[in-house]
Amino acid sequence: MVLTSHEALLNTDSTTGLWIGEFTDPYYEFIDSNYTVVVASPKGGHPPIDPMSQLTKNITGSNRRFQDDDFAKHALKHTLLLEDMEASDFDAVFYPGGHGPMFDLATDENSGRLIVELLSQNKPVAAVCHGPAALLKAGQLEPSLLRGKKVTGFSNAEEKLALRASTIPYTLEDKLKEMGAEYHKAVVPFMSHVETDGLLITGQNPLSAGPTAKALIALLEKH
Repeated sequence: MVLTSHEALLNTDSTTGLWIGEFTDPYYEFIDSNYTVVVASPKGGHPPIDPMSQLTKNITGSNRRFQDDDFAKHALKHTLLLEDMEASDFDAVFYPGGHGPMFDLATDENSGRLIVELLSQNKPVAAVCHGPAALLKAGQLEPSLLRGKKVTGFSNAEEKLALRASTIPYTLEDKLKEMGAEYHKAVVPFMSHVETDGLLITGQNPLSAGPTAKALIALLEKH
C-alpha cells in the first residue's frame, strides 16, 4: 500500500493527508484474506492523517479495529521509503486517498515507475478516491496507460460538496479525462462505485475503499 506524505492544502490553514478509513478498510480486507501488507510512502515514517477522516461521523469499523491493533499501528507509523520498493517484490499495489496524493503521488517518479512496472509484469494496480492521482504520473511515463481505460475517482460534484474545491490545484475527474481515461461515477455522490478495466481497479470515494480492495483480491485470486 502506498500512502501520501503531503499535508498542506492551498488557500487555507487546514491540513490534509491520508484519509484513514481508506487505509484501514482495505488493509483488513487484505489481512483477512491472508495477504502480507507492506506500507510505503514518499518520505517514509508516519504519514499525515487528514483530521476530517478522524471525526466520529467518518469513523468505520475498521478504524476501531485499527486502534486495538499494535502491529498495524506500527506499520502505519513506520512506513518504508517508496524509492526502495521494487515491483518484482510484490503481487499488487493499492493507493488509498485523502487529498494528499493529488500533490505528491501525482508527480512522484518512484510511484509512477512502480505502477508502470507492475502493469508490465501483469500485476494489478488499485487506487481509491484521490489515490488515482498516482495514475497521472504513471500516465506521463507510459501514455497508453490511461488512454481509453475505464476509471473512477473523487468526482467534481463530491469535491464541491466536500468544500475543498478552492484548496486543491486541480480536480481529479478532469485530470483523468485529460489523460484520455474514460471516467465513470456513481449516480449519487458519495455512493460506492468501483471500476475494473483489465489490471486497473479504481474506487470513487471513501465508501468505495473496501469494495475496491475486494475487487483487487478477486483479481489476484483469479490470476
